[in-house]
Amino acid sequence: MGDYFQTIVDLDATERDAQELGARILDWLIADGIVAAERTDCVLGGDGYGHAPGPHFTKAVDDPDPVGLWTNGFHVQTGRTVFDSGQGDAGAATCPLCRAEIRLVDEVWQPIESAWGPFEGRFQDWAEDGGEGIVHCPSCARPSGIDRWSWEDDYYACGHLGFTFWGWAELTSGFTREIGRRLGGHRTALLAGKL
Repeated sequence: MGDYFQTIVDLDATERDAQELGARILDWLIADGIVAAERTDCVLGGDGYGHAPGPHFTKAVDDPDPVGLWTNGFHVQTGRTVFDSGQGDAGAATCPLCRAEIRLVDEVWQPIESAWGPFEGRFQDWAEDGGEGIVHCPSCARPSGIDRWSWEDDYYACGHLGFTFWGWAELTSGFTREIGRRLGGHRTALLAGKL
């Protein structure tokens, strides 16, 4: 058993505009009846409060049957955050400069410790210390911020704004594209996971 979630991360939002963008998306979701206006105890993480599915939540998902779980709600998170997919780990990371793929696990999904070396402490530097989390690519040796790397199956995403749907059916691609459009055409990543 576990709690499933999907998080849409805005990859382009700045620390300065994350609050306003998050409020814009929440207002739209409430106005369209996708989420309820009232905050209730229906999500994990943060302060535990979120927005339950609204009467028209089916506009966002591929399965119209409601989910009868306690963790069944929507949460907006702002602030420097490393979003992840919960259980497991990324299988590979891709350099934003040379596009080389760095395998992080072997064929039986055991971590390759030496491959993880360049990434050690970089998420913490970026999220908690406010640094750039500079990674020197093992392939091209050039430096780039951890927030620019991409991860197999979108396992990680660094951003200042994320929208988490706890216990919802799979979000439709049209809905996730619409969120990106309403964010001003920002790039987004969709992380799906389980705790």
